[in-house]
Amino acid sequence: MVLYVIGLGLGDEKDITVKGLEAVKSSSKIYLEAYTSLLGGSTSIERLEAYYGKKIIIADREMVESGCEKMLEESTKEDVSFLVVGDPFGATTHTDLVLRAKELNIPVKVIHNASIMNAIGCCGLQLYSFGQTISMVFFTENSKPDSFYDRVKVNRANGMHTLCLLDIKVKEQTIENMLRGRKIYEPPRFMTVNQCIEQLLEIEEIRNEKVYDENTPCIGLSRVGQDDQQIVTGTMKELLTVDFGAPLHSFIICGEMHFIEKDYFNAFKLNKN
Repeated sequence: MVLYVIGLGLGDEKDITVKGLEAVKSSSKIYLEAYTSLLGGSTSIERLEAYYGKKIIIADREMVESGCEKMLEESTKEDVSFLVVGDPFGATTHTDLVLRAKELNIPVKVIHNASIMNAIGCCGLQLYSFGQTISMVFFTENSKPDSFYDRVKVNRANGMHTLCLLDIKVKEQTIENMLRGRKIYEPPRFMTVNQCIEQLLEIEEIRNEKVYDENTPCIGLSRVGQDDQQIVTGTMKELLTVDFGAPLHSFIICGEMHFIEKDYFNAFKLNKN
């Protein structure tokens, strides 16, 4: 029996690979990881089920991070598919799942697909010119983590681009509801390019190490891999008020650019001269 870990790509139900679809159709149980990323906005569970011809079970954060015992146990007796938006190894949670399966001697087959980590090349920047990727989480009144700043600083010093992955809050609980054991969840939230820029500039003002500023060239992207994907280039100040529309959003702080990268950057400028 096999545990398939299958990447779905970035767009809709049709982005699954032929090999991935064959694995899904041969599996007895299908789980969909539904909290580290999302497919295109109009892609519902019902659309996935209709296209794959299979019933899909939602695997939320609580289920995946608690060990997936039920799914792993099922994998010892039957073929099970675990579907992941993007590529299976786009999140460390899935690496941990594979390790747990290996410990139980469950055969694992990984079927890869496009993720934001390679599809980001659509912005025209060369993938091998990117440095460390950072995650930008939502700030709160009492929590404004700035560990990302040091990574951006290293990237900038080396002339490298920085990909910023923006926060997603799905099935989150308030502290009060969590303490009281109430299964009440907050509405989903998806960080925008605008919020990312605001937080970046806020930390620059606090740290004041001149790593970047409002005039730093950058690129805002939304819905990468979908028919209505959006790419806008400009300075942080210029992109601060751009409406990038529906999620998911991504952001890039540009480093030194090759002349071809500059040509591509200028082709998507917000304000062309």
